[in-house]
Amino acid sequence: MTFPEPVVAAVLAHMNDDHTHDSLLIVRAFALPDAVDATMTGFDGDGGVWSATTADGTEEVRVAWPAAPITERAEVRREIVALYDAACERLGVEARAH
Repeated sequence: MTFPEPVVAAVLAHMNDDHTHDSLLIVRAFALPDAVDATMTGFDGDGGVWSATTADGTEEVRVAWPAAPITERAEVRREIVALYDAACERLGVEARAH
């Protein structure tokens, strides 16, 4: 499932302007523990995509949505929040209130 470009652009702008630390936690918890930076670059019905930087360079990582594939715009926020909460738990970081 792909989402319309305006939806993707709005979510990416929000994540990359307001939640850069959340993206880094998600990438560290589920893909690259040694990441030092992460930028959300896309998403679809199956998961989110981040460009992650480590000491060895930059690579694209994909993290599946925790609940299941999604089809609605409102589900994107729910799944990103779920990824953030799960990343905090996995990394032993206290999650902030939503």
